[in-house]
Amino acid sequence: MTESEEGTTVTVTSKGQATIPKAYREKLRIDTPGRVRFVETEDGEVVIRPVKRPAELRGALASDEADDEQSATELLREERAREKAERDEQHGLTGDK
Repeated sequence: MTESEEGTTVTVTSKGQATIPKAYREKLRIDTPGRVRFVETEDGEVVIRPVKRPAELRGALASDEADDEQSATELLREERAREKAERDEQHGLTGDK
């Protein structure tokens, strides 16, 4: 076996807890306290993946032009207003009462 196949052995407590060695926490950027996900591959191996905190994800999907664009809520409101205006026009309704 190569060194990477041998891995590192850790103790599992009676509560099922194991300590992730510091070298792996640093390599995977796992903060303490933090969270990890255990994922089983098709080959039956278990892989540990770090779970990012919500604060780390904040803004990850925002575009550089976010200030110039409308929010999804604003776009939806405008679309609904247009649809309502079209329906009102089709049925002969106006804003005047």
